[in-house]
Amino acid sequence: MRASQFAKLTAFVAVAEHASFTRAATQLGISNPSLSHAIRSLEDQLGVRLLNRTTRNVALTEAGAELLAHLNPALERFEKALDVVNGFRAKLGGTLRVAVHPVAAGTIVPSLIARFSAQNPDIRLEIYVDRERGDIVGNHFDAGIQVDGGVAQDMIAVPIGGQFRFLTVVAPGYLAGKAPPSHPGDLKQHKCIEYFGTGRNADLRWRFRKGENQVELEVRGSLAVNDADLALRAALEGIGIVQLPELVVAPYIAEGRLVSVVADWCSQSTEFVLFYPGRRLVPLKLRALIDFFRHESKKALRVKPDDSVRDSACIETIQHLKPSQGQAHASTAAMVA
Repeated sequence: MRASQFAKLTAFVAVAEHASFTRAATQLGISNPSLSHAIRSLEDQLGVRLLNRTTRNVALTEAGAELLAHLNPALERFEKALDVVNGFRAKLGGTLRVAVHPVAAGTIVPSLIARFSAQNPDIRLEIYVDRERGDIVGNHFDAGIQVDGGVAQDMIAVPIGGQFRFLTVVAPGYLAGKAPPSHPGDLKQHKCIEYFGTGRNADLRWRFRKGENQVELEVRGSLAVNDADLALRAALEGIGIVQLPELVVAPYIAEGRLVSVVADWCSQSTEFVLFYPGRRLVPLKLRALIDFFRHESKKALRVKPDDSVRDSACIETIQHLKPSQGQAHASTAAMVA
């Protein structure tokens, strides 16, 4: 239905209910001539007279009465629909769908969700563990949690803490008979395992810093994977050198199954951000999540190796949290359990 036609029908209902052009025009906030023109235009469009009017009275014709009888239920449903939509503006509740980076899912997210849910019991969270950094709008998510720098420029990003660093590690067996790399540039002479955990188009450069000096380089090897667990296991098998989050590799360093290389150089560190599409008319439930994470970020949470359980429980948790084939989300209970 075109807007002009809806306006004419609304004008007709107002005149019919008030039995007066003057009172109907006052209700609608338009002039008497404009209202009269709208009614005449509607009658001409339908080809029937809807109202009999004199200088003193306005009355429905048979056709007008029939039209009003059908319009009233439709308008009531319309008003009810508007009331439902207005409820989203006024009520703190409903479902929030959030796409979450696997490392965040295995570290900071469960405890944050537990506290948020305790503060907002009427909001239901649906969490989908997503390593591909997909289109949250096209996939009908309200927000996402990703590593800083992994968010599209047209999104609004809010830092939420959980800072962690990457370590460059290798199995001792790989280094047998080889000089261990001591400078980032030495990595070009070695096989490196490329891990693109945020999608095939991810930035694969490894970054290092030592004092005022910074180095970034693209590594090459015979293996590239998008799964942290596979990258870790490949390194343990001696396939090559890998750079992974500290909390993932720390237990294996402690056991001597992996050793850190280029240790004098600090590798890249990053933190997580909550991102969402646009500042205008943010739903109340999403605003509650944004404000909660802003408050939590002030605590400057840092993910430490101690936060993960030994024997790569972090990775096992991430794998456990992945939705099965065809499953679009995991419940909050599954996350926190």
